[in-house]
This record gives sequence, C-alpha cells and structure tokens, in this order.
Amino acid sequence: MKTALLLSGGMDSIALAWWKRPELAFTVDYGQLAATAEISASAAICSALDIPHTVLRFDAKALGSGDMAGTAPDPNAPASDWWPYRNQLLVTLVAMKAVATGVQRLWLGTVASDGIHKDGTPEFFENINRLLSHQEGGIVVEAPAIGLRTADLIRQSDIPRSMLAWAHSCHKADVPCCHCRGCNKHFETLQELDADVATGD
Repeated sequence: MKTALLLSGGMDSIALAWWKRPELAFTVDYGQLAATAEISASAAICSALDIPHTVLRFDAKALGSGDMAGTAPDPNAPASDWWPYRNQLLVTLVAMKAVATGVQRLWLGTVASDGIHKDGTPEFFENINRLLSHQEGGIVVEAPAIGLRTADLIRQSDIPRSMLAWAHSCHKADVPCCHCRGCNKHFETLQELDADVATGD
C-alpha cells in the first residue's frame, strides 16, 4: 500500500517521517507565516531519507486567523494558533495530488497534545478517514502517533538529534520567535529529551 506523509517540518512530522519512512511526502504552503522555513525543514529530512518531496501552494491566508496567519485569534479559538478547518483543508489538498500518484495511505504527524483542537482528535481522524476512503481512490487517512506525546514519538522514532535539529516549530516566523505555542513546545520537548541524556535513560 503506497504511503505518503503530510510533512509540516515540525518536530512531530519529522520524527514520524524518520519512524515510518513514507514513500512520498507533501508540504503545503497555504499562506502561513512560517511556510519558507517549514518547506526547508521538510526538504532536509526528505533528502536525508531519500523520500520524494512535493510542495503544494494554495494561498488561504485571507481565510486564516491567529498566530500562523499573523492576525488576532478568532473569539471562539481554543488557542492562539487556531486556523479554522486547517487540517481538513490540508488533507483535502494533499489528497487531491496524492490520489493521482497512487497513494493509498496518508499519514499526519498529529500527537496527543494536538487534541486541544477538534481537528487534532481521534474523532476527527475517524471522520476524515471515512470521508476520503468513501471517495474515488479510497485513500486511508491516519495519525500513527496520535496517542503519543511529542517526546515519546521522538523516542519511538529513534531520530538522531542532528536530524531533529532541522525541525521548525515556530508559528509566527521563519526564525523562531521564542514565545509562541510552537516555540514553547519545541523548547520544552528538548528539555525533556536532554533530561533523558542527563539521567542515562
């Protein structure tokens, strides 16, 4: 079954790429502020793993909100990085391209902490999988690490720190801003992994 990964260039998707070794990877520039850095990080891991990498561009910035779009969050947003229906959009765009290449299984690097958003929950993936697998092409959508924390995914993947260093987690810019939710998660995860090294775990 031909596999593909929706690769954002963050810690989660890079670790998943190392762990699962998909046959193809897709990164989407949908108008997010950190698109250039995300594409560079994704290209680096794909080059290291010899995975064909496709970049799709679809400017949805006018429809975005919050940190990733550079606007004030929607009043109903569960967090400052909420972009309405983002995962639904990205899955659809990648599937539109992937189905033509014979992809049958599409993976996303969603982890347990993404459940703060509805489109990061197991229920969302059950529903989006049901929708895509019902349509022509029958693509199966999965989030293999949805039950794991980011640090646990990294441990499971056994990705070298030299490869993990390519990850770009900032929501606001191509250079880490050091104060958004993405940057905070990145630094907290590295601190936890460093503690493993210090204790010999």
